[in-house]
Amino acid sequence: MATASKDYFKFSRMVSLILVIFPLTAWALGIVTRAEEKHYLAAIIRVFTGWGVWILDIICMIRNGKILRIL
Repeated sequence: MATASKDYFKFSRMVSLILVIFPLTAWALGIVTRAEEKHYLAAIIRVFTGWGVWILDIICMIRNGKILRIL
């Protein structure tokens, strides 16, 4: 069974992994989750560098079960 994760609106690790695989959903949800945590600078950084961070998010989600936290 998938372990719990706090990324992507507290979805399970498996659902979060599926969402992070698709670049558009990973980009949009990364921005939304950072803004939801009131890390607005990190959300703005994700707007402009989201595609580069996407690859790192996939790696981090597979290894740690959490997306990459910048700032």
